[in-house]
Amino acid sequence: MKLIASLTSPFARKVRIVLQEKRIDCPLTVELPWDADTTVPDYNPLGKVPVLVLDDGTSLFDSRVIVEYLDHISPVAQLIPKDHRQAVTVKRWEALADGVCEAAAIIVRERVRPRLQQSTEVIDRQFGKIHRGLAALAADLGERTWCNGEGYSLADIAVGVCLGYIDFRFAEITWRESYPNLAKLANKLAQRPAFVETNPPTP
Repeated sequence: MKLIASLTSPFARKVRIVLQEKRIDCPLTVELPWDADTTVPDYNPLGKVPVLVLDDGTSLFDSRVIVEYLDHISPVAQLIPKDHRQAVTVKRWEALADGVCEAAAIIVRERVRPRLQQSTEVIDRQFGKIHRGLAALAADLGERTWCNGEGYSLADIAVGVCLGYIDFRFAEITWRESYPNLAKLANKLAQRPAFVETNPPTP
């Protein structure tokens, strides 16, 4: 089994954190899907990372599929509750956090384009998603210690990765001042070894 990933992808970081929390040894192959010579499409027809290549050659893609698979193959640190209702709650958190990351990634890609070709409409629309998403995450968290209220889970991983990606790409978004409960959660997560060891490289 091996993981194909970019070191700056929030979706890949989520998978890498899950691997560490589950204590699953999995070699990492670093690939940039935007490079002309990338081999990512050989494993994922959509040309996206992360991709988990199993021992039989099967490729799993989309981070949500990968983390659910990983949570089932190891009994260590159950990250998705077995109770269906609680599992759906955790996956909802993940979907919201991933959606914020997706909006942020679209802005990053748009800003790479020549300035005259950039769409302010696209950028503004995605920023709207980010701000609404952060507000929703903060409202849902409330005064709880952990996202789903039951303890550390995939929900916290997804939200922690999301907040880390906003810090990494958009220093101008002062979400810590606006949402101190999210800041408290992020500070706590940042101390976990799995988060420390998967921090994206300094740009």
